[in-house]
Amino acid sequence: MAKKHAQAEAGDRARLDINFDKPHLLGQVFGQYDQNLVAIENRLGVYIGARGNRVQIEGDAEATARARDVLMGLYNRVAKGQEIDPGAVEAVIAMSAEPTLDGIIRHDVAQPPSVMIRTRKKTIVPRSATQTRYMEELARKDMIFALGPAGTGKTYVAVAQAVSQLITGSVDRLILSRPAVEAGERLGFLPGDMKEKVDPYLRPLYDALYDTLPAEQVELPIASGEMEIAPLAFMRGRTLANAFIILDEAQNTTKAQMKMFLTRFGEGSRMVICGDPNQVDLLPMAGGSGLADAVEKLEGIEGISVVRFSAADVVRHPIVGRIVEAYEGPDA
Repeated sequence: MAKKHAQAEAGDRARLDINFDKPHLLGQVFGQYDQNLVAIENRLGVYIGARGNRVQIEGDAEATARARDVLMGLYNRVAKGQEIDPGAVEAVIAMSAEPTLDGIIRHDVAQPPSVMIRTRKKTIVPRSATQTRYMEELARKDMIFALGPAGTGKTYVAVAQAVSQLITGSVDRLILSRPAVEAGERLGFLPGDMKEKVDPYLRPLYDALYDTLPAEQVELPIASGEMEIAPLAFMRGRTLANAFIILDEAQNTTKAQMKMFLTRFGEGSRMVICGDPNQVDLLPMAGGSGLADAVEKLEGIEGISVVRFSAADVVRHPIVGRIVEAYEGPDA
C-alpha cells in the first residue's frame, strides 16, 4: 500500500492521502454505510473522504496521523482475513493513542497483530497493547496473574488460550474456577441444590467457552471431565497435572484459599489467575485479599508473570472505560 503524507507539527492542520492497493477490501474497512469511517471521524475529530482506492484525511496534524494509522491497521487486518467489527475499530483507535517512548518498541497499530489465538469458532486477536503482551505471556509462562478492571478481556482471552491448547493437545484438561462470593451474598440463602447455587457464579466462564467452541464441544467434554467448571472450594486436596487452570474473580479469595489453589499446580500445567484488586467483595473479617497477597509475594519469581490492565484496555463499549476511569482514576 502506497501512502503520501505531509510533515506537520501537533496543533497544525494537515492533509494526508492514502492509496490502497486492493480497493475491493475497502468495503470491509469502511464498514456498512461507512460506519467505521464515521467512528474514526467522531473519535479523532478529523474529516475522511474516499474515492476509488484513494482516501484523504484532514484535521489536526496529530489526529490526522492517528487516523491514517488506524485506517492502515484496519486495512491490513482485513487483508489478513480478520473480521472487523465496531469493537475492533474502537480497539485500534485506542491503541493508536498509546505513546511511543525512546528505547521502547510499541506495537504498531498500522500492522496486523503478531500474536493471535485460534479456536474452533473464531480467531481472537489482541485489542490493546496490554492484551498483546498478555497473549504472549499466556503462550510462554507457566503462571500468569492478570490484574485489572472488568471488560479488559482477562478471563475471555485466558479461556480462549486454554481452549486452543486443549485443541492442539498440549494439555489434557481445562479447569475453570472462581470463588462463590459476590457482593455480600451467601450461598446458603440461595434456592436449589449445590449445582443450582453455584452455576450463576460460574456463568461468565460458561459464556466464554460457548463463544469459542460449538455447543456440543463444550457439553460432551464437561460430561466426560475433560472440561471442568467448579467453585474454588472443589479444588482442595487435588493435584492438577497436564491441565490449563483458570481462577477468575481471584480478588475474592482469602489468603488461605489462594495458597491452597496455587499449590494445586501439577506437572505439565499452566495456571492463570484473573482478578480486579479494586473490586474485592470479601468481608473485613476475611483478613484481606489473597490475590493482592500472592502478587506481592510472587511477582518477580522465574516462570511467573504479572500483567496489569487499566481502564484504557477496556474492550467493551467505550463508555465502560470512562466509567472505570471515573471510579478508579486519579481523580476518583
